[in-house]
Amino acid sequence: MAEPQDRPSWTEYFLDIARAVGRRATCLRRRYGAIIVKDKIIISTGYNGAPRGETNCIDTGNCERERLHVPKGQNYELCVAVHAEQNAIINAGPADMEGATIYIVGINADGTLASGKPCLLCRRMLRNAKIGEVVYLETDGSVVSCTPAGIQD
Repeated sequence: MAEPQDRPSWTEYFLDIARAVGRRATCLRRRYGAIIVKDKIIISTGYNGAPRGETNCIDTGNCERERLHVPKGQNYELCVAVHAEQNAIINAGPADMEGATIYIVGINADGTLASGKPCLLCRRMLRNAKIGEVVYLETDGSVVSCTPAGIQD
């Protein structure tokens, strides 16, 4: 008789997919992947990188925020990238996002987990898109689940 296989929960499954999406990211500092899911169906995906048609940091080998030693969470205007959550929202239809869940995973350049907590601007965009729930991995591997309005600084 075959051994039973560990089947991931829906949350683990969608976080694993978000992590895989993040592998396409073009940032030198951190790779983020995000997926928007409604009724267990993937509506949209996004990863962080330069806008379509513009040169990516991994192609130039230059990160302006890294060069200036800007800490995480500060001076995003210096970055050429669009965030993973923003790209996922851009790629989805407005009606599909209402009440949906977004899953976010971040990986640092050294392979460790980065907090998937959305920045202030992304939180605003998630609320405006009417996303109902945000699920992300924290640096210690714990899963955080909350509403976009419930994310605390």
